[in-house]
Amino acid sequence: MEPSTNLDSPSVDPVTEAPRSPPPQQEPDPKRPKMSSTTTTSDDEAAAAARKPRYKRRKVAIFFAYCGVGYQGMQKNPGAKTIEGDLEEALFLSGAVPEADRGNPKRYDWARSARTDKGVSAVGQVVSGRFYIDPPGLVDRLNSNLAPQIRIFGYKRATASFNAKKFCDRRRYVYLIPVFALDPSSHRDRESVVASLGSGNELVKCLECSERGRKVGGVMGKRNFELRGCVSEVTGCGEVTVDSDDAKVGSGITSNDCCTVTGIEVKEGIVDSLSNGIDDKSNSDVIDKGDTSSVVDNVVSADTTPADLDTGSVIKLDGEIAETIVNGEEKPAKGSGFCYGEKENERFNSILAYYVGTHNFHNFTTRTKAEDPSARRYILSFNANDVVTVEGIEFVKCEVVGQSFMLHQIRKMMGLAVAIMRNCALETLITNALQKDVNINVPTAPEVGLYLDECFFTSYNNKWKDSHEELSMKAYEKEAEDFKMKYIYSHIAMTEHKEGIVALWLHSLNCRNYPDLRAGDKQELTENKSSE
Repeated sequence: MEPSTNLDSPSVDPVTEAPRSPPPQQEPDPKRPKMSSTTTTSDDEAAAAARKPRYKRRKVAIFFAYCGVGYQGMQKNPGAKTIEGDLEEALFLSGAVPEADRGNPKRYDWARSARTDKGVSAVGQVVSGRFYIDPPGLVDRLNSNLAPQIRIFGYKRATASFNAKKFCDRRRYVYLIPVFALDPSSHRDRESVVASLGSGNELVKCLECSERGRKVGGVMGKRNFELRGCVSEVTGCGEVTVDSDDAKVGSGITSNDCCTVTGIEVKEGIVDSLSNGIDDKSNSDVIDKGDTSSVVDNVVSADTTPADLDTGSVIKLDGEIAETIVNGEEKPAKGSGFCYGEKENERFNSILAYYVGTHNFHNFTTRTKAEDPSARRYILSFNANDVVTVEGIEFVKCEVVGQSFMLHQIRKMMGLAVAIMRNCALETLITNALQKDVNINVPTAPEVGLYLDECFFTSYNNKWKDSHEELSMKAYEKEAEDFKMKYIYSHIAMTEHKEGIVALWLHSLNCRNYPDLRAGDKQELTENKSSE
């Protein structure tokens, strides 16, 4: 009996029943033979030349200094020449900033420790950002792309979160004020001169300051001496040659200092009227021929006679005639006798001490109301203990340290302090000016004497001292001192010599221009404002 077959099962081809062989394995591609290190092709050389090294950006703090003359301040301002604008361009030209980030500082975390006003300089300014610091030589490349009055000292690596503005604990500013500015009898206003006529010590108008401020031709002011002869030559730098029957007198006139006449050395202050013209026929004192709103000078004794000029004397900026030589003998002469000694230093420091602490400085800035929380600032110290001499002019070095400062704050603090030292206002006016409910028009000192001395990062240094280097000016002290003396101090003294910036400002420091200076208490200030 044959076995039954399953009709539902499909028929199988005998060929398909043969076992399948695995697919053949493909051999790997042969490795490319290594090229010898000594053999190169032109294509490889071209590719290597086109391939630029890739550097990483690093967060760094850059320390630098600048002289602010000719610049509209530190902060970048469209259409104005600023320190920040020049520095950003130098960073791009030096390869620290790529083309894509040029003109867009936010893309590389740009921050500055402090802002300075127009004409204000800095010795210890700091900015931070993410820059390409490689290849080596970034500092030299930056300086080669900057003007000589802007110098990069160096940079230091910082943490990724570092911000030069937020991490700065304190800022120290220095204001150089000429010693003669603290003399109550130096460069007084016109009303004070008129009131002093006929007294034992008459005030004399500043003829050179009058020429600078008002450009009034002719001789002005009452002179306490006469000079025989006429002006034969006035040079461009202010040197005057006087022809006389007896002798020829040469005078090199500069602002408030270094004025020499034969037999006379005017170290500071008294300015004669040679450059304005002198009547060669007159042997009497020249009477006032013009009216100016701000022309005044130093105290000159009424006993000073024409003979004093012929025999010779040494006249200082504060108006003191140090000595008079008569027939070869030195005789003392009367004068104001002002000098910045211990007594004056103690008084000036006591005035500056009113600013120390937390106060509302709304009267010492612009565009900030008393209700604004930003008007409250903390001053750590304010003193004036050192006197420096630059190009023949003595300056009092006023150092102020604070957490932060507002626009014009330091210049206004100095302006009011100088007004009190010159007896133009009472010391109580500072206390009133720091009150929230009192509005006072405070005088603003010139910007030329102010500079940023150093920025401090104390908290940051204490926190990261184990992993990052200290952020300070210690490594650049020598360079900073040399730059300060060469550019900043010399500019301050030269400006005072040539333009008499502080001297002209002192003439405006009176109750006529600043009515609030005459107020004695808070009630009087309120009454003055109500009457206005």
